[in-house]
Amino acid sequence: MCDQGLASAFAFLGKRWNGVLLGTLAAGPAGFAELGRALPGISESVLSDRLGELCRVGLVSRTVREGPPVGVSYELTERGAALLPALDALARWAHENLPAQPGRAGGC
Repeated sequence: MCDQGLASAFAFLGKRWNGVLLGTLAAGPAGFAELGRALPGISESVLSDRLGELCRVGLVSRTVREGPPVGVSYELTERGAALLPALDALARWAHENLPAQPGRAGGC
């Protein structure tokens, strides 16, 4: 029997870039361009979509810094940070049990 909570978690976190974005924000707040540089291969439109989605569900917060220059930063909320132990455990399991993916530096 399928656990509905597990299915929901993987449907959301398994969406390309969502889990990796959360893991990247574990290092602390980051701006849009900084996140784009940290995730080679993600387009600006997909990054914008994923950050919006993560903000809407309350895992990431968006803060506008008054300028000049005006800036925007993103950081994990308490709910987002609560996922980090599970993401760390998944990453550890993957390193130990899944073959390396050629051509995918850093797994992204």
